[in-house]
Amino acid sequence: MSHNSSVIFKNVIKAFNDTQVVKSINFEVDSGKLVTLLGPSGCGKTTTLRMIAGLELPTSGEIYISGQEVSKVSASGRNVGMVFQSYALFPHMTVLQNVCYGLSNHKSQKSEMLDKANKALATVGLTHLTSRFPSELSGGQQQRVAIARSIVIQPDVLLFDEPLSNLDAKLRRQVRQDIRDLQQEIGVTAIYVTHDQEEALAISDEIIVMEDGNISQIGSPETLYKSPKNDFVAQFIGDANKLVGNLTQVEERIVFKRDEFSLFSYQGSQSKGEHQVFIRPNALKFVNPETSDALHFPAKVIKSVYLGSHTEYQLDTPWGVPLFMIDYSFDEPFSNQSEVHVSIDARGVSIV
Repeated sequence: MSHNSSVIFKNVIKAFNDTQVVKSINFEVDSGKLVTLLGPSGCGKTTTLRMIAGLELPTSGEIYISGQEVSKVSASGRNVGMVFQSYALFPHMTVLQNVCYGLSNHKSQKSEMLDKANKALATVGLTHLTSRFPSELSGGQQQRVAIARSIVIQPDVLLFDEPLSNLDAKLRRQVRQDIRDLQQEIGVTAIYVTHDQEEALAISDEIIVMEDGNISQIGSPETLYKSPKNDFVAQFIGDANKLVGNLTQVEERIVFKRDEFSLFSYQGSQSKGEHQVFIRPNALKFVNPETSDALHFPAKVIKSVYLGSHTEYQLDTPWGVPLFMIDYSFDEPFSNQSEVHVSIDARGVSIV
């Protein structure tokens, strides 16, 4: 057990009736880090978060928070703050009263309570809105009130359960950065649940990827994106095109081939022979076959979708496997049925 760990799970199982929704998982969250539980619906991430909060108790295994074994301790016996998806603010209370409510079980004097609440509101930048009611606030402001109410108790661990799902896309980007900045500023250990891969990549020190009640991989955002350990992680952490082919010697270099096409040069340590690779959509580039020195192959545009900052393409390949491509260039998009030539940047390829 690490002395620097705020949360530790040891062989934790959670079953409802005869169904195990969390299957003997093990992990540690270091003090002061923001760790995300990431996975699709039904993978067990929210149940895991609720076990940290004490809202669910494990069927078996051990949970430690700040060195204390809390597996059988209810939520009221844990110093844990939780920010819910729905914010869970009291509509009849002002912003200040909502934040003070977080201290109601801590037997604080009224003056001390007000002082702590105002400091928490200052931390989230809402001291000018103390007398407003939740209905008078924007979604982002309500989320900040919910965070202030959670941090006012100075929790050992701060939990976030899909906190941005009720916000529009632009506001999500802003509030997720606010959450990250706040977490780093106050140094609290935070565990964050989401199914949004971009969100997890943007804010996390470490990501725990879950699938069907198990942990598929734990690592930094960069490690998970560049070095996935299996099919699920490769395709869940960002889009990826799965392709089977062969690493083979061609003259003085090792290349990855599919049928008669040499797709990219390879300089890693994998042995020659058949391999499964995952190609990131932005690793695909359009090239001019008459001027490009890169390995390339012909393709046909099945569908193109212009999205302002980039264009998404579905490409038909000579070997019959469609590829998904994202083009961030400012070039005029290709229309459907266009004949194109494509290269692959090996830096965007993972061999599993």
